[in-house]
Amino acid sequence: MKLKFLLLPVLLTCMSLQAQEYFPSNSGVKTTNTNYTVFENAKIHVDPNTIIENGSFAVKDGKITAIGSSINIPKNSVKIDLKGKEVYPSFIDIYSEFGINKPEKAKGGGEPQYDASREGYYWNDHIRPETNALESFSFNAEEAKKLQKSGFGVVNTHVPDGIIRGTGMLVALNTDGTEGDRILSDRSAQYLSFEKSVQSRQSYPTSIMGAMALLRQTYLDASWYANGNSKTKDLALEALNRNKGLTQIFKTDDLLEVMRADKVGDEFGIQYVIFGSGYELEKLEEIKATNAALIVPLNFPKALDVEDPYLANFASLQDMKRWNQAPSNLSVLASNNIPFLLTTYSLKDGDNFKTNLLKAIEYGLDKKKALEALTTAPAKILGQENKLGVLKVGSWANFLITSGDFFDKETVVYENWTKGNRTLLEDMNITNLAGNYQLQLQGETYDLTITGKPDAPKAEVKLGETKVTSKLAYTDSWMNLLLSSPDSTKTEFTRLVARITSKEKIQGKAILNDGSEIAFTANKTSEIEKKDEKKKDKDTTHEVLPVSFPNMAYGFKSMPKQENFLFKNATVWTNTNDGILENTDVLIKNGKISGIGKNLNAGNAKVIDATGKHLTSGIIDEHSHIAGSAINEAGQNSSAEVSMEDVIDPNDINIYRNLAGGVTTVQLLHGSANPIGGRSAILRLKWGSAAKDYIFQNSPKFIKFALGENVKQSNWGSTNRFPQTRMGVEQVFTDYFSRARNYEQEKRTNKNFRKDIEMETILEILNAERFVSSHSYIQSEINMLMKVAEKFDFRINTFTHILEGYKVADKMKEHGAGASTFSDWWAYKYEVKDAIPYNAAIMHNAGLTVAINSDDPEMSRRLNQEAAKSVKYGNISEEEAWKFVTLNPAKLLHIDDRVGSIAPGKDADVVLWSGHPLSIYSKAEKTLIEGTVYFDTQVDQELRAEITRQKSLLTKQMLEAKNGGAKTKPVTKEEKQLIDCNTLEIY
Repeated sequence: MKLKFLLLPVLLTCMSLQAQEYFPSNSGVKTTNTNYTVFENAKIHVDPNTIIENGSFAVKDGKITAIGSSINIPKNSVKIDLKGKEVYPSFIDIYSEFGINKPEKAKGGGEPQYDASREGYYWNDHIRPETNALESFSFNAEEAKKLQKSGFGVVNTHVPDGIIRGTGMLVALNTDGTEGDRILSDRSAQYLSFEKSVQSRQSYPTSIMGAMALLRQTYLDASWYANGNSKTKDLALEALNRNKGLTQIFKTDDLLEVMRADKVGDEFGIQYVIFGSGYELEKLEEIKATNAALIVPLNFPKALDVEDPYLANFASLQDMKRWNQAPSNLSVLASNNIPFLLTTYSLKDGDNFKTNLLKAIEYGLDKKKALEALTTAPAKILGQENKLGVLKVGSWANFLITSGDFFDKETVVYENWTKGNRTLLEDMNITNLAGNYQLQLQGETYDLTITGKPDAPKAEVKLGETKVTSKLAYTDSWMNLLLSSPDSTKTEFTRLVARITSKEKIQGKAILNDGSEIAFTANKTSEIEKKDEKKKDKDTTHEVLPVSFPNMAYGFKSMPKQENFLFKNATVWTNTNDGILENTDVLIKNGKISGIGKNLNAGNAKVIDATGKHLTSGIIDEHSHIAGSAINEAGQNSSAEVSMEDVIDPNDINIYRNLAGGVTTVQLLHGSANPIGGRSAILRLKWGSAAKDYIFQNSPKFIKFALGENVKQSNWGSTNRFPQTRMGVEQVFTDYFSRARNYEQEKRTNKNFRKDIEMETILEILNAERFVSSHSYIQSEINMLMKVAEKFDFRINTFTHILEGYKVADKMKEHGAGASTFSDWWAYKYEVKDAIPYNAAIMHNAGLTVAINSDDPEMSRRLNQEAAKSVKYGNISEEEAWKFVTLNPAKLLHIDDRVGSIAPGKDADVVLWSGHPLSIYSKAEKTLIEGTVYFDTQVDQELRAEITRQKSLLTKQMLEAKNGGAKTKPVTKEEKQLIDCNTLEIY
């Protein structure tokens, strides 16, 4: 490693010898070129908003020295006439891996918990701010040429490895220069992502929520380190502090990650530039609220191959809509004043860049905005606004010479100049033959139409109404046109050869089929008519479907609004001392239950006839894993630093399905991979809302603990992490609680203490500021955890699963714990062999607060039926059984003052059932949260019809696209993983 660092400067010095003007020359007479290059008579795009018609500019030593409609031309100038040509600033790709030698993947099996591979650096290998792209860079002339053909003159490249990835470098694509010429900045920006380093086998983090927690802790540690509090040197934290002033570019993989990255940035006062997905229009308001500039890839999805009707049934509406909407994404961003930059990243075929860019313009993207996203916007982000992306005095001479408007399909990029060095792409002196001609040959008049690019024209020839087969070749100013005989019965050819000296007339000789030669003339009669722009749009674009909330099946056209309701003549399950009330009205105003009684006055409320129907409070699932992008952070035996609020997935279809089952609130729990899991998120299922709007506001704080087989890793055979036994599990708790008390003492006595997010969370538990919900099965472990808690003077709030709770109900009552259990699950693993369906009833009769939970996305939408099982198993009354899924889980979550019963002043989280709520035949007809209807059976039927309509329209569009030559991809049936406590993410 040391040898590498020593050799690199030497190698770079050797490579750049010729570029250093102060180096001595031993090659003979030393001369200096003092000439200027002056470009005249061009249409110059100075920047996206400034154009000089028939302008000129001068270049010397790689920079522009003069520019304008009229400039003083030095005597020692080389002039280049650009009449009829246009000049643009070369483009900048702010997100690239150009020229980077990718890191090698770490070898060896298994994933050790903490074994960092580097001494003197941060404890976690995936934090690598000291990485410098310069050390892994090797100029790739072939790739540079591809980028130049697309119009790029500069790339900002980096090493794509790790969560904090270190600094990138700004490189000019100067194929004739040296590294000294090309490197504009060796520390242009700092790059980040949620992805682990391939160079390390270190297991933590195993999830995106772990990556977010690690980022937070790293920022805290860097600040603490900067204040001189560390006793040891940390080269990674020093590098991170050194990079603070650089542009911070964050790579994300989907829309939700954009908001997650911004959330971390906001917490530490960092405004990231965020690499997006191309689907930002789906969450426009959330994207806008980030205030981030977005790097948007021009990688539109392919149409699905829907020719097979059977396979087409499996096509996701979300995927189909994304294909339909993606081309309009940039136009939507621009019209909403959301700043964005464009990149070639993720495009396998460089030719697709301009194709997709022009497609975005067809769908409404303004050309000025497109040019800005490629020039001035990235230059400003990188602090290079006076040097790159513009053509002005003092800027680098990075520019394109084109045949016309760059954003025209037929336009040719002739040359790409980088720092005053020319890269020839096409011959710009070639005569453009495009036009309509009358060809005089052997006394006949042919209609000749030439189209296509100047260097690759195409011919169409007719004699009267008869089409003549032809083939046109055009090289080095010589045209060769091969004509077949107009008489299809004859196999005869005429070869026309001409040297092109004029656009208006083509003259040359024709070699006839018998070998004789005669003269021919083709006079230009008119230019090629451009297609009407409106007609062109109609021909090449399709109807763009509106965004729904969420933008998938069962998404709302617009978000539902809070309303006032009067439910008339319902059977009301109050869950209060009033019990079940027959033929009763319930008035809802401003999201609250306003009144309960007979013959209530509706006022301005919408009246719902609930005769013969039942009105209840919404079902609450104390133990759920729906609406989560990740469930387990399994890299450590304690994950107290992670939060489920970070990984809410508002697009999970199980949210809608749960609403259809009358569920209004869930506790999104961490999984059971470790004894101390992550912090919970209590959610209201506000389908279509932003992730942050799901969080139950001002709700108590919870955390997930776990006991049993999972935490000692019996189910996946790992031997890399402590604990491996139930005895070890107890020691984990004792150790962490002891450390937390020591941490608390450190906070009291040392004002420069190191803030530890994990210890802060565990300290909240000890200080009764955060409640514990613990995964549990066997009585011995239940007893153990209660004793450990009592030893540290706190109480376990809820034992969940608790399938042997009937054995220790008296001890749980004495301890003060509640129980959230399955109704009748058993035999799915060894430690539940003693489970019985009477468990809930026995614990309830012992005086515990008992809830029935799901831990399963399918069961959660049938919790009303799960509650009914306790009527059969244990003879629980219907009213008390209903409380098992409403009031009791609200009590366990300490939100029963707001939800869980129907009483004046409580939040209007209610469900209108078609019949008795415990019946398997009853359906939830309306599900309200805070007075807003998030599920309605009538609306559901309308949404189903809309899904059919949209899929039919999109299928037609995709078939048309395929018939038009578009590439497609096969439909694949997506099997959504059912998530429960045991689910481990592959991260």
